[in-house]
Amino acid sequence: MSLLNYKNFAAETFAFDPKINCFVGHNGVGKTNVLDAIYHLSFGKSYFNPITSQNIKHGEDFFVIEGKYEKKSKEEKIVVSAKKGQKKIIKRNGKAYEKFSEHIGFLPLVIISPADRDLIIEGSDTRRKFIDGVISQGDPAYLQTLINYNKILAQRNSLLKYFAANNTFSSDTLEIYNEQLHEYGTIIFGKRSAFIEEFLPIFLKRHQSISKGNEQVSLTYKSQLNEQDLFSLLNENIQKDKITQYTNFGIHKDDLLFEIDGHPIKKFGSQGQQKSYLIALKLAQFDFIKAHSKVNPILLLDDIFDKLDAQRVEQLIKLVDDENFGQLFISDTHADRTEAVIKKVHQSYTMFPL
Repeated sequence: MSLLNYKNFAAETFAFDPKINCFVGHNGVGKTNVLDAIYHLSFGKSYFNPITSQNIKHGEDFFVIEGKYEKKSKEEKIVVSAKKGQKKIIKRNGKAYEKFSEHIGFLPLVIISPADRDLIIEGSDTRRKFIDGVISQGDPAYLQTLINYNKILAQRNSLLKYFAANNTFSSDTLEIYNEQLHEYGTIIFGKRSAFIEEFLPIFLKRHQSISKGNEQVSLTYKSQLNEQDLFSLLNENIQKDKITQYTNFGIHKDDLLFEIDGHPIKKFGSQGQQKSYLIALKLAQFDFIKAHSKVNPILLLDDIFDKLDAQRVEQLIKLVDDENFGQLFISDTHADRTEAVIKKVHQSYTMFPL
């Protein structure tokens, strides 16, 4: 992989080990930025900062990330480039994608990072992005349905604002949007429900192995569509929508409830318990994507020793060793600590001091 003007890197090239790669060094040297560049090649965007221009090195006006992959015994070259004031470009083997969504899922990847805590502390939007991200990596049709739904939702919201500003109303026009939201929303609700049904046992099994079964956790999909179909909900609540100038019902209100021993983990889980919950969630994501794509996703462990005791980290690395994981990338501030744990895993590895 090579980086040009990406974040704090002017020009850098890395030759990776096929199994384990460790980036070690003090805070601020760019360990996480290397992992983010790998993430960028899979998703066409940064995990930590979705504003493209802010990923360009200070004082420069473009960046280029280039990655060479071996997938199913075939070499694939992915290039992500961005220039200030211009649209980002993603190329596969020299050919630019017309739609970025076509690239999602081509290079399956899972990241575990301290930033994942947002899944617990932030609003429902973050958790919806998680569920959509996992399903989309293996289901391009789902991603397209979601894009269509969000487009219609934005148009319906604009119409509600227009009605309020011009003191007018047309139920016929609104009905067209209601029908489309109902159609797309019902498909999304069905796929999210099916996903949770399959994902939950995988997650619980992962959590049990990480926490040694000491904690009872649950993961619940909460949706207004559990009670009633979307078309009825939209029609029955039109007065509320008119007042708020916003669509109050739909799959854009869905949420995931994270609980420990019957209580919200946000309020009742310790930092260690929250971290274990998130790692189980991400490893279950790994299992789910692997089962559906028949490919080992790349796994990024960013600052994994942060807030996790050495025993849990060792357990995590052992889990990685026990099973058929693919390529692993780790960042940490302490080279000795990382190497001591990695040596217990019988895999080849490369240390990158930064």
